[in-house]
Amino acid sequence: MSIDFPIDVAHLNHAFGSGEARKQAIFDVSVQIRRGSLTVLQGPSGSGKTTVLTLVGCLREVQDGSVKLLAHQLNGAAPALLESLRRRLGFIFQAHNLHESLTAQQNVLMGLQVHGPGDRQQQDAAAQHILRLLGLGERLDYLPANLSGGQKQRVAVARALVGNPEVIFADEPTAALDLASGLTVVGLLKKLGATRGTTTVMVTHDNRIAEQADRVITLEDGRIVADTAPVA
Repeated sequence: MSIDFPIDVAHLNHAFGSGEARKQAIFDVSVQIRRGSLTVLQGPSGSGKTTVLTLVGCLREVQDGSVKLLAHQLNGAAPALLESLRRRLGFIFQAHNLHESLTAQQNVLMGLQVHGPGDRQQQDAAAQHILRLLGLGERLDYLPANLSGGQKQRVAVARALVGNPEVIFADEPTAALDLASGLTVVGLLKKLGATRGTTTVMVTHDNRIAEQADRVITLEDGRIVADTAPVA
């Protein structure tokens, strides 16, 4: 059964530090994100975009408020549940974090390891397919040292997408890419949303990328100050 709102956040608060050093970073954030949509989080540095992304993406413990991801409550969730949810997610970060001793195709195959053993021929075909979609069909056997920065980042994108995740969290995924490559990545994410119901939440400072999003949420000082979501 599909979930209409795979991300459902209500009255989320978050602080760093304790005692006199405690500083609140997120204030009463509430948002529902529809299945299959591409949502961009924007705002100045320090506005809380990445903190929200990591809280919703099971990468940081939820302190206060409700965060439902794929219909599961993250506040107080057991480690086993969080681990099982992460297997259903894809992550793309500004740093590509490729293994230097593995080829582009082998790096992408690592994105399938969380699903356990599978048919190697099918896995190879899936890795090759996603790399070709991202313009890397001639670089399958290249080591990262022989790839440009933009090519490395596209390999990282392919690694995140190859397992058909239900939700993708992306933090400045196009920062190392030229505009054409960045638009290719965004176009692929939108296509996955339309054809497979994949939901994407992306942090970006690039307005040209944000223009392609279905929705743009702007944060300042840990609060949502603007949201282009259509009124129900």
